[in-house]
Amino acid sequence: MTFLYIAIFALIGAFSRYGHTLVVQRSLGRSFPFATLSINIVGSFLMGYLFYETLKYAAISPAMRTGILTGGIGTYTTFSTFSLETMALIENGEATKAGLYVVLSVFLSMLGTALGAYLSHNLGG
Repeated sequence: MTFLYIAIFALIGAFSRYGHTLVVQRSLGRSFPFATLSINIVGSFLMGYLFYETLKYAAISPAMRTGILTGGIGTYTTFSTFSLETMALIENGEATKAGLYVVLSVFLSMLGTALGAYLSHNLGG
């Protein structure tokens, strides 16, 4: 059952990621990887929040929890794309943008995870 949940939520995560990318790129353009940056921040927040919510408060099976976290959030976040985009910025002679992207991605994603965990601990059931 775990693999089925992972597959179902992976489909949702992939479609969500693609939709998010389209919206952000249409709004902010492609000169900086805002779409991937925002996906990593939102995904980190969701991981921090849902990890604890589904562990402590939500009455769901371990298989469903794995499906949500591994399939859904794991597919939605994009650190492999982050690495590729960082390398592309460096190869295009934009090392400053690459450095900024790395720092913002790591710091804001960690902040998102911490905020999600904090909200889960303090607002959860």
